[in-house]
Amino acid sequence: MKAMRNQIRPYAWGSRTAIAELTGEPSPTRHPQAELWIGAHPADSSRLLDDPDGRAAPTGTPDPPGHALVDVIAADPVGTLGPRVLQAFGPRLPFLLKVLAAAEPLSLQAHPSTEQARLGFAREEAAGLSLRSPDRNYRDSWHKPELICALTEFHALCGFREPGVTVELLAALAVPQLDHYLTLLSGQPDSDGMRALFSSLITIPSSVLDPLLSAVLAACVERVSAGSPYATEYRTALQLGERYPGDPGVLASLLLNRITLQPGEALFLSAGNLHAYLSGVGVELMANSDNVLRGGLTPKHVDVPELMRVLDFSAGDVPVLRGEPVRPGERVYPTPVPEFRLSRLELDGTEWDVSHPGPQVILAVEGEFSVRDAADRDLTIAQGHSVWISAEDRDVRIKGSGTVFRATDGM
Repeated sequence: MKAMRNQIRPYAWGSRTAIAELTGEPSPTRHPQAELWIGAHPADSSRLLDDPDGRAAPTGTPDPPGHALVDVIAADPVGTLGPRVLQAFGPRLPFLLKVLAAAEPLSLQAHPSTEQARLGFAREEAAGLSLRSPDRNYRDSWHKPELICALTEFHALCGFREPGVTVELLAALAVPQLDHYLTLLSGQPDSDGMRALFSSLITIPSSVLDPLLSAVLAACVERVSAGSPYATEYRTALQLGERYPGDPGVLASLLLNRITLQPGEALFLSAGNLHAYLSGVGVELMANSDNVLRGGLTPKHVDVPELMRVLDFSAGDVPVLRGEPVRPGERVYPTPVPEFRLSRLELDGTEWDVSHPGPQVILAVEGEFSVRDAADRDLTIAQGHSVWISAEDRDVRIKGSGTVFRATDGM
């Protein structure tokens, strides 16, 4: 059981205040801070500290203290992961925990299934494409289902909307240039029609896209002013159009469910789910992978043909998860994947047993806590900090007041 020093990813869409304020660092920061990585991904592993006063470190910090968690696991996979997790996933931590802070929209993206990731990674390895290449789609051979749980109000586009509603939303814009595209879905209001419409919009040549996008955005302004029932969706397209002029992803955004999460609510995203996080702060738990297929709303590498191979065009509402109570004060967010399980604990000063037969990370997001194990090791976790608990740690108990998240395997 050790305190962790975690890594910060400074992507341009990040916040200059959210992660710094969570971890008790000076705010605002000089550069945007987008993701706090808490785990053992080889690209940015957390480090285990003998000094429990661990602080978050920007990516690339020279000579960081402690031992890289990825190396600790490699040196003793049975002790750190336990035989059950080791047999299922090999000598690697199967999950990656993050704090995500989006001040601006992320790219329009999806993640591959296990089979798609395995084949895609092997294909790019055989082609000799460097893992650091900006043109790389697959940086490992693992799938990346993920769960996002809001810490603040959190806005997202997630999954294709029910076709009939999308037809109504697009028709209400009354843009003649859209009519040809609209008939692709109105004439076949199912996943095949959605595939045809999305692929047509995302591959429009710029000579056609520019006047179409201009007309659509002008219509969005009018409908927002008129108080349309789809004002939120139209307003989102306007915001994306301002940030990403001439990007077909702006049109594609009008095909997706527009979702607002309140603190404590969550979304699960399976393989092939097209999504874009728009703004907000959340705790994100995912399979330990960094595979992303982008379709727009980004200056990064976009590979539309490969994205089309992985997308799931099933349409409909996306369930908002509010957590299922497993005991008073603890709610779990169930998912169908074995790599991870996330629960939220609201502690009131009493001591709780949080023992688990596999690896575990505990992250404090509000308050301060002490964590003790059977060997009488006692750590204090402040807000924004975390503790690594290995499979061989026994009789682990936590005490304090506030909110923590537990990340474990989902087996």
